[in-house]
Amino acid sequence: MNHRVAGFDIARALAIFGMVIVNFKIAMNAETGSPLLMSFAHLFEGRASAVFVILAGIGITFMTDKARVSSDSQYIYKSRVSLIKRGLLLIFIGLLYTPIWQADILHFYGFYFLIASVFFMFNNRTLLLLSAVIVLVFPVLMLFFNYGQNWNWGTFVYENFWSIDGMVRHILFNGFHPIFPWAAFLLFGIWLGRQDLTQQAVRKKLLLGSMVSLVLIEVAFYFIKLSIGDGALLEMTEDEVNFLFSISIIPPLPQYMISAASSAVITIVGCLYFSDKFSESKIHKWLCQTGKLSLTLYVAHVIIGMGMLEYLGLLVNQTIDFSLFSALIFCVCGIIFSVIWLKYFKAGPLEWLFRKCAS
Repeated sequence: MNHRVAGFDIARALAIFGMVIVNFKIAMNAETGSPLLMSFAHLFEGRASAVFVILAGIGITFMTDKARVSSDSQYIYKSRVSLIKRGLLLIFIGLLYTPIWQADILHFYGFYFLIASVFFMFNNRTLLLLSAVIVLVFPVLMLFFNYGQNWNWGTFVYENFWSIDGMVRHILFNGFHPIFPWAAFLLFGIWLGRQDLTQQAVRKKLLLGSMVSLVLIEVAFYFIKLSIGDGALLEMTEDEVNFLFSISIIPPLPQYMISAASSAVITIVGCLYFSDKFSESKIHKWLCQTGKLSLTLYVAHVIIGMGMLEYLGLLVNQTIDFSLFSALIFCVCGIIFSVIWLKYFKAGPLEWLFRKCAS
């Protein structure tokens, strides 16, 4: 499989669009407006970022493929050093970025890369087993540690982040995308990247399996919550029922991880099918170009997108209608910028800088 797969770039573009929708909604505290649009925005919460992390795992497979196939110690060493460099750089950039945008995923990304530097040579079965273990460790941690510590749920702000205890908890356990269990998405992505996704039979198997698991999880937990009701029979509060039996990103319980991974596989495989069928279309080219600038656009949607809205006094307490409209404008501008930029340069500005620093 060519290491630059157009379908993956399209999936990156869609993941960025989804993250823009979610983050604009959070930043604007958009909790009023059209119920239909609110439901639409809710579809992307915890899903777009999962696609992003799984695609990073696929990218790591391509980066380390020569080392894995050859088992040459020199290639393995170079791949490991490259992953560590990239991880440390992402941690550095992410921590610089966190004061501007507390829900940053880049510093978490960096720690995922450090984990990948240890496990990228493991076989497929071990990768899936490690993914499952990481997912299952999280609810065990919840039994011993207070998941809500340092969280101000009223303002959705993580306090005491810059303390040692706060940072360790944030990164490992109760931040926006903690290692336990989010690193499982990356290891799963490494496994997924090793599958021959050029084969229709492989795609169909993954697509069918993901659809079945997604439907089963969503339906099962819908009826579980319905049967429990307000939780009185189990001596639980309604908030506790919603907390423990939800399929939302907070907390990232196993049911969320399975559901989000399933929807991510559906998205990625769907993008591969789209790329095959519409490879000559302009929208295909535009989305591919946008996906190639995913890092640049991720940083820009906060610094430029939200920065401009804040300058205009339009960032806080907006309706979901305005939030989605703003996200749409940014995404369209992102596509236009990507297409124009790549006419003159081979890589996006931050992508180029990242490769230079991590090489």
